Amino acid sequence: MGVAAALVVLTTGMAMASAGLEVSQRGRMFDPGEVTVRRGEPLRIVNNDGELLHHAYVEAPGFKFDSGEQEPGKSVSIRFPDAGAYEVLCGIHPKMRLKVTVK
Repeated sequence: MGVAAALVVLTTGMAMASAGLEVSQRGRMFDPGEVTVRRGEPLRIVNNDGELLHHAYVEAPGFKFDSGEQEPGKSVSIRFPDAGAYEVLCGIHPKMRLKVTVK
């Protein structure tokens, strides 16, 4: 397979994967509150919470992610490098927790 064909396959696969893996930040909660993804697959987190800012972050051994402030309507994507259990938190709303299982 040529490089161009491989990129098309990779891009198409990523687009299909990201379409089904979206988590909303709404009502000061992650919705859904628990997801399973494959290692390296993008998990898109969208701030659908009206006028509220959010701040998604992960602090795990060997992996850290920080979205910074997320304005309403904005999204971020996280790719987890290793299989395991992770927790995505909101730096602004400490009760917001998203459980992520990576296979």
